[in-house]
Amino acid sequence: MGSRIHPTAIVSPGAQLAEDVEVGAYSLIGPNVSIGPGTQVGPHCVIDGHTRIGANNVFYRYCSIGGMPQDKKYQGEDTRLEIGDGNMVREFVTINTGTAQDAGVTRLGDDNWIMAYVHIAHDCQVGSHTIIANNVQLAGHIHINDWAILGGQSAVHQFVHIGAHTMVGGSSAIRQDIPPYVVGAGDPFRPVGINSEGLRRRGYDADVIAALKEAYKLLYRRNLKIEDAAAAIRELQQERPEAREAIDVLATFIERPGRGIVR
Repeated sequence: MGSRIHPTAIVSPGAQLAEDVEVGAYSLIGPNVSIGPGTQVGPHCVIDGHTRIGANNVFYRYCSIGGMPQDKKYQGEDTRLEIGDGNMVREFVTINTGTAQDAGVTRLGDDNWIMAYVHIAHDCQVGSHTIIANNVQLAGHIHINDWAILGGQSAVHQFVHIGAHTMVGGSSAIRQDIPPYVVGAGDPFRPVGINSEGLRRRGYDADVIAALKEAYKLLYRRNLKIEDAAAAIRELQQERPEAREAIDVLATFIERPGRGIVR
């Protein structure tokens, strides 16, 4: 292991690193950090806090990972950060640990592409296969589901939920929940349709995508109240058995309590 750690790096004796973990020049690894096999930590990174990192991740130069939450209520509780496998985390990214007021843990799943200057605040729950572009700012307690894409310079309000397979255009301001499959942009964010191309690339067939377009129209083109739109989407789910599972993801999302959905 020593041959893979630069002589100027400081790795706490309490840290648990797999044998093939690489640590670059002038990086610091804290005593409560665990890092899985195949992970690379570039130069000038700081990884501290109660942080558990999986396999085959890349932390590019100047990352700050596992720092305490930027929350004035934080009183030094042993909150955590958990990061899965295969993530690319680019320069100057900051990811904080959780708070006692929430689940106590911030999570980043697998195979995420986190670009430069992204901030992921305390208690965020980011799924897998997401792309979060340069300078996206995530406030605390945000949930981002699998395959979501957030364009550069976008900002997301605390407690917002962003559904699976969404695509957010650059420089957007997101203050309410974005349902699954939706594409949009702006300040405030405005939905414009379904992420058809992304769904095709991920193996959704034409009939399922067509059914989701119908569901989108019920939600956004019929001037229905949310509860009425949800009921109509549930009826569509029964009428389109080939898309039942995909429609259920949308219906379940809009039925859940939250900050209200973008409209």
